[in-house]
Amino acid sequence: MKTLLTLTFYFLTTAIFAQNMDGFFPLSWDDESGKLILKLDKNRLGESFLYVNSLSAGIGSNDIGLDRGQLGKSRIVKFEKRGGKILLIQDNVKYKAISENNAEARSMQEAFARSVLHGFKFKLEGNTYLLSMDDFLLRDAHGVINTLSRTNQGSYSLDKSKSDINLERTKNFPKNTEMDALLTFTGKAKGREIRNVSPSPNFITVQQHHSFVELPDDEYKPRVFHPAAGYIMTSFYDYARPIGADLRVRYINRHRLIKKNPGAAKSEAVEPIVYYLDPGTPEPVRSALLEGAEWWNQAFEEAGFINGFQMKMLPEDADPMDIRYNVIQWVHRSTRGWSYGASVVDPRTGEILKGHVSLGSLRVRQDYMIAQGVLSSFKDGKEDPRVLEMALARLRQLSAHEVGHTIGLTHNFAASVNKRASVMDY
Repeated sequence: MKTLLTLTFYFLTTAIFAQNMDGFFPLSWDDESGKLILKLDKNRLGESFLYVNSLSAGIGSNDIGLDRGQLGKSRIVKFEKRGGKILLIQDNVKYKAISENNAEARSMQEAFARSVLHGFKFKLEGNTYLLSMDDFLLRDAHGVINTLSRTNQGSYSLDKSKSDINLERTKNFPKNTEMDALLTFTGKAKGREIRNVSPSPNFITVQQHHSFVELPDDEYKPRVFHPAAGYIMTSFYDYARPIGADLRVRYINRHRLIKKNPGAAKSEAVEPIVYYLDPGTPEPVRSALLEGAEWWNQAFEEAGFINGFQMKMLPEDADPMDIRYNVIQWVHRSTRGWSYGASVVDPRTGEILKGHVSLGSLRVRQDYMIAQGVLSSFKDGKEDPRVLEMALARLRQLSAHEVGHTIGLTHNFAASVNKRASVMDY
């Protein structure tokens, strides 16, 4: 009986602690060794994909600027085998030669530097390379050390003995692989800000997220940028253009939106733009943010799309850093700071793949106090309801404004002056 129980326990724990995660790049986790293995098929060497790093858990200081949910860099990368290593190489997409002449295109690739982001040791099983992801994930990809130094908070270094892979937020899907790591930085704190927000300021622990994402197909049609259009742009230099042409190619940043019925004046979209609100947002803030962001559906309706822009609550089991979700995230800090909208963009075309809004939670409280100052705060011993109404009205506008940045729009500096006010005014 004892032997049977022992064997049962062994098989149960083996099933729990040896996990295979199928998806874009298959992963395997062995709890006993604490190793996360990426399985790379030989046929996928040289295949380009998107790599995005971000900060899934931050520091909580506006002055330092390392917020929960902060997006990092987006890069087009690929795995290449060189000798006894598999290298993760970032292509230089800023300079290219778009030409049918392969030698001309190669001359550009050889003229400008590429970047090797990491070298992996590997084991080969059949046609599959097994890459240990530990060293890749347990590094300061987001530049926390530099940020703490630049903001005069102290000199820190990564302490791997206090860092590990965060399996809870490591997941796999058909077109994206999401990996997460808990990182601890040790040093001697100098700045007041880091002392204010850290329980032990000589030990700073955050979480960094890494996304490997399939590149979009070639059905997307880029739109040429014009400065009068008010869009954020993506650009690169094409040395294969005619001699008299501008080398710089500029595209506007925008989501892909296609009508189901292209010939109709108004049509539903093949895939509507859907944004999700952080479920950690409390009421009445939650309703205000949803309502403000939903204003954009009016604009898309005028452009011919029925329900082309939608707002939903982020599912409880979804990760806001998952590349598949456009997100409005509720971000707490020790002091009030700005909110901002960022995007993950395909650097080849300007297509927005993920919009990510970071809304500072203290903003509504400051607006509430401003409203108290400009209104008669109390009447007959009760606070004037217009105080809260004013703060929430400002929050609706802020929600729409920051979402506007994530769908590709810049600030509008002249609208109010010309009687064309919009939520993108600054």
